[in-house]
Amino acid sequence: MTSPSPATGFRLFTSLRKDTVGGGLLVIAALTALIWANSPLSDSYLALRDIEVGFAPWHLQLSLGTWAADGLLAIFFFLVGVELKTEFTHGDLRSFRTAIVPITAAAGGVIVPALIYTVLMVSHPELLRGWAIPTATDIAFAVAILAIIGSHLPKSLRVFLLTLAAVDDLLAIGIIAVFYTETITIVPLLAAVAVIIAYGLIASRFRTFFVDRAWAAWVILLPLGLIAWALMHSSGVHSTIAGVLLGFTIPALASRRKGRQARKAKSSRLNAQSDEERPNLAEMIEHRLRPLSAGFAVPVFAFFAAGVAVGGLEGLATAFTQPLTFAIMAALIVGKPLGILTSTWLVTRFTSAGLDQSLKWPDLAGVGLLAGIGFTVSLLVAELSFTPGSPDHDYAKVAILSASVIAALLASVVLGGRNRRYRKTENATLDVDHL
Repeated sequence: MTSPSPATGFRLFTSLRKDTVGGGLLVIAALTALIWANSPLSDSYLALRDIEVGFAPWHLQLSLGTWAADGLLAIFFFLVGVELKTEFTHGDLRSFRTAIVPITAAAGGVIVPALIYTVLMVSHPELLRGWAIPTATDIAFAVAILAIIGSHLPKSLRVFLLTLAAVDDLLAIGIIAVFYTETITIVPLLAAVAVIIAYGLIASRFRTFFVDRAWAAWVILLPLGLIAWALMHSSGVHSTIAGVLLGFTIPALASRRKGRQARKAKSSRLNAQSDEERPNLAEMIEHRLRPLSAGFAVPVFAFFAAGVAVGGLEGLATAFTQPLTFAIMAALIVGKPLGILTSTWLVTRFTSAGLDQSLKWPDLAGVGLLAGIGFTVSLLVAELSFTPGSPDHDYAKVAILSASVIAALLASVVLGGRNRRYRKTENATLDVDHL
């Protein structure tokens, strides 16, 4: 029996950059955790999740579940920061006129679900702490589903979803930093900020060095990032904040190095072509870290976060009778599309901003439903909102998982129908062209 070749391993690694592959691993990890946590071997799952490792004097002796939520998820948020930096620098968020629609949609998709949850929970003040659970969108799941069913949908719809989800996650990160940080230790926080600034200055000053030498980022930037993460964790601010701040410091513009001939004769087309366009450090780092995030960090977090013991059909039935479950599901399934569509209509109706001409309102309705897939960040906020292992904690996770599945199914129906419509239109156009 022959062993897999290095080329096969490389192809498997690079396939992790595909949205569909990352989303599939996320589903597998979550399902594995759910089955294990509700099997006769559930005690072994809990024992694995609660194993503590780390260096206690630095307050880093944490359970594997906490390492996944505070540590591995920081990689995911780092990439969110890098992507947002790229979008704000030279992407779809660079132009205010272009960016204002999905940004406003993201804000509506945060505010309306939070309001729905708060209204439904106003008679249960002890549960109001979970108001931010339904505000987040899972980029990996949403983009993966769109990639699977949207082969003929307008490309601008994916751009709209990516921008909306990225801003949505940024708002969720801000909410975590402001509302879910109970105590702050100033000295480590200031030290973390100082290290992040130094990290950004080094990345910016030596961007070409890190692009040309792949090992340099692992040897220089990675240790600095780990120090910033540890200091942020020690300060009391959720350590994933360090991830997104570090991502924001990565330069997203390529540096230009001109050749000797180009400096002497700028007007010459031949010499102008000798200008060497340096690669983009943000895109390079995103390219290298994407497989690690999609193939390991996020699935492992999902594995430890999604393992909820529902207590069989009886326990599941009990969960669905709880006001908390109903509030979260209503906020994600109804609140997300309602907030996104309403805010989009308002900004296009009362300002000069407009939608891409290829987008239609039914398309946006499907994206609004996709945004109801909270999963990753919603599970993180649930961890921060309620005591792990408590009934409310488990009810919240059941609600998140159930709402995410329902939102995904509804979005698949809507966008699948739109995809078939676009495909028929394209085929009809091709038939006319052949005549």
